[in-house]
Amino acid sequence: MAPWHLRALVGGALVVASVGAQAQSLPDFTSIVEKNAPAVVHVEAKSSGQAARKGPGRGAQDAPGGQDDQDELLRRFFGMPGMPMQPREQTSLGSGFIISPDGYVLTNDHVVDGADEVKIRLQDRRTLTAKVVGKDPQYDIALLKVDASALPTVAIGDSRTVKRGQWALAIGSPFGLDATVTHGIISAVGRNLGSGDQPYTSFIQTDVPINRGNSGGPLFNLQGQVIGVNSQIYSTSGGYQGLSFSIPIDVAMNVVQQIKEKGYVSRGMLGVTVQPVDQFVKNLNLPDANGALVAQVTPGSGADKAGLKQGDVILGFNGQPITQSVDLPPLVGITKPGSMAKVEILRDGKKQVVDVKVGELPRDKNALAQAAGGAQAGGSAAALGLAVEDIDAQSRAELGLKAGEGVVVSRITGRAAQGAGLQAGDVILMVNQKRVGSAAAFRDAVKGVKEGDTAMLLVRRDDATRFVGITVPSDK
Repeated sequence: MAPWHLRALVGGALVVASVGAQAQSLPDFTSIVEKNAPAVVHVEAKSSGQAARKGPGRGAQDAPGGQDDQDELLRRFFGMPGMPMQPREQTSLGSGFIISPDGYVLTNDHVVDGADEVKIRLQDRRTLTAKVVGKDPQYDIALLKVDASALPTVAIGDSRTVKRGQWALAIGSPFGLDATVTHGIISAVGRNLGSGDQPYTSFIQTDVPINRGNSGGPLFNLQGQVIGVNSQIYSTSGGYQGLSFSIPIDVAMNVVQQIKEKGYVSRGMLGVTVQPVDQFVKNLNLPDANGALVAQVTPGSGADKAGLKQGDVILGFNGQPITQSVDLPPLVGITKPGSMAKVEILRDGKKQVVDVKVGELPRDKNALAQAAGGAQAGGSAAALGLAVEDIDAQSRAELGLKAGEGVVVSRITGRAAQGAGLQAGDVILMVNQKRVGSAAAFRDAVKGVKEGDTAMLLVRRDDATRFVGITVPSDK
């Protein structure tokens, strides 16, 4: 039967739209599903319940859904006060996909975290016991191995070619429903969620429907290649609400290679702590708010040896632009330790490129501070709402400060400093990029600050250093 048509008068002219032609222009996912569904597996991880799973609350993960909620309800209403619950076996459900015929399977770390036993179920209904070869919580990737051969596999794509607006397809086991297929488009690439537990991942954001149990499943492009590992959703209800996030397959396969080669994952370390520049565009005479402001340089690090300084603005890393501070950690983290990186910076209004030897982030310090480029959220002393004092020699030595370096905040006197989060005992090292080593030098540095101006202070608290902006209120 010929396709039916819609007729409408537009501006007095008759417009005929072929609905059949429009439908034929939409992608057909049939071949992608038929080819790849056999390589997508259902993952079931059991734990004794003796140790609490860390459960990052990502929403697309593990829990089958009903029983835990029922148990919690019973505990609240019938549990005896002061009586701990007896440990019980817990089951986490997720997805995974086979990346080699000899039985290597990729999934999320949070699906198998804390598990005593892991099993996978293939599309042919076989259930196999899987060994956790290695995993990395920072990238949320786990590599499993089953004792089998000639298994169906997926084709690995290139996540660096992904663009907004492209179609994407997910196959997984939401709520334990094997081989469920959903589709949507790429909403954003390089999306850094700014979360403390995954600072090194720039996600692929989609509107592909992802729910609990989809975690660890593959995200495909129209060529039938895996471009991501489904990992997270944003949700207020626990279910899909249009925001899904996948780990780029390039990152995941880098983790796989490192686990196979050395049993763990190493990350590059630049040796700086950075923060957004937004608040300090005027202070730094910047044309825009792009870049990452260097708040701290780790002594002895590659950045320190290359001459990077507090107050530098990092604009690029190995040719990749840095538009915001959270862009830097993923780029540095995936860089091979020992390699040389070209870091584009802006200093005193002039751009320059600095060669920095990338170090290795200590495995016991998988945190942002002073590491791969950690991102921190970012007229008179009285006008700023604080009072400062000189630091005596003994206190300076205890704080690890050099002679003539810094002044200490003795008290908070106004809402400007209070609103900026300053506290008594904080050490101020710079004001508007000028070093201050005495109360007199501090007063001179802030002498020209007027109502409505924002003073840019470099503040040290304990072992952390960051820039703080204090805007002078009009009604002091």
